[in-house]
Amino acid sequence: MASRDAFPTDRPLLVKVLSRQYAGRATKEQEANIRSLLSLNTYTITTAHQPNIFTGYLYLIYKILHVIKISEEMKQRFPGSNFVPVYYIGSEDNDLEELGQVSIAGNKLVWDTNQTGAVGRMKVDKPLLGLLGRIEAQLGVEAHGPDMVKQLREAYAEGRDLASATGKIIDAWMGRYGLLVLQPDEASLKRLMIPLFRDELLNAPSLPIVSATTEKLGEKYKTQLYPREINLFYLDEGIRERITRQGDRFHVEHSDLNFSEAEMLVILDEHPERFSPNVVLRPIYQSTILPDIIFVGGGAELAYWMQLRDLFTRNSRPFPVLLLRNSFLLLNRRQEQKLDHIGFSNMEFFEDVRNLSDAWVARNSQADLGLAKDLKDLQDLYGRLSGKAGEVDKTLQAHVAALHKKAEKGLVGLEKKLVRAEKRKFSDHLRQLEALHEELFPGNGLQERVENFLPYLARYGAGLIQTLHQHSGTFEQEFRVLSGLV
Repeated sequence: MASRDAFPTDRPLLVKVLSRQYAGRATKEQEANIRSLLSLNTYTITTAHQPNIFTGYLYLIYKILHVIKISEEMKQRFPGSNFVPVYYIGSEDNDLEELGQVSIAGNKLVWDTNQTGAVGRMKVDKPLLGLLGRIEAQLGVEAHGPDMVKQLREAYAEGRDLASATGKIIDAWMGRYGLLVLQPDEASLKRLMIPLFRDELLNAPSLPIVSATTEKLGEKYKTQLYPREINLFYLDEGIRERITRQGDRFHVEHSDLNFSEAEMLVILDEHPERFSPNVVLRPIYQSTILPDIIFVGGGAELAYWMQLRDLFTRNSRPFPVLLLRNSFLLLNRRQEQKLDHIGFSNMEFFEDVRNLSDAWVARNSQADLGLAKDLKDLQDLYGRLSGKAGEVDKTLQAHVAALHKKAEKGLVGLEKKLVRAEKRKFSDHLRQLEALHEELFPGNGLQERVENFLPYLARYGAGLIQTLHQHSGTFEQEFRVLSGLV
């Protein structure tokens, strides 16, 4: 907090932008939080994500609730200060292939639009409304389906840009908690970055700094981002492409746009909104415009933020505390009963499905399928044989070792065949186990990284958001199972 206080955040500008973005639609909690940002003792707890259609994956909801819960916790710890939860929309991302698809209860929906450029600037069109119609047909019959569809249609109105639509649906679900959704694609906010953007264009400092940090971190962490010579995109209607330097001119990739250095700097001064930070500079932009003290993200996000630590220092930006986002597994009563019948605990069921099948067979088989004792006996036998062979001729020990390896391989193969044969006897039970595991861990991965929130909201209503809020942790760093859903 002290580090944040030392940085001159333009709070009046931030409040002006948020007030305009929330004009006529803010809850009283949101209005209070916007006003509080004028005070030097107000800080933001932030998470960030792109505007996936219909909110994308479950974990977005968990991230947002996490920053809300941390803000509440921080208020208790520091009653003399204010803490505002913020969802920063990465609206300038142009990866439509990733952001334009969603899985709704096992059905993959893909937005077939001919729009290009930043996805957050794309408009809700008839193809997207067609997908909404398919969601309504699929989920409208659920207990809370009609209410959910009404909220979606109000948010995803034809002609509205996707970033605003995403903000409106999140507000409908979380506005009462005071969450603020910030759309950072604003000329006035980017004007604050002109000195840094100019430095990036003329001196390209990010590449060597981030590369050096990455080399140090590479011993323990997988590299998540690779800096460019210039870490900026050129952003305009229908286009978001990398800026590269070729001699004394700047070129916008996949376009005919070329500028001299003087021309590029004039555009920067007059139209800062045409410059879009990539993954290297976006966190610095976020920490410039928001009084952040904590950033909540997924594992890969935090890894690339760590790569940027020295770049923050170079640009005199306060580096926030990094916190791994919350995770949940949602388990309804039917699934709970099946899990209990199968005989595994919640914790055990996180195991790989093949290992679970082997464990279930071992528990329920009347035969002793394990050959561990036999393998130990085999090792003892060949140990003695090796000793005897060595007494006669040391060179024979290599032959004994080869025989041991061959025999051991045969026993391991036999053990696998025994397990497979026994599995055939229990095929019906194992199919039930595998089906339940696929429900909870689609594709042997995490539920939150595949499924969407809408089917759960249609079935359980806003009460589910309240329950998730109630059970969301703050600093515990736990993976939580929410069971007992009707």
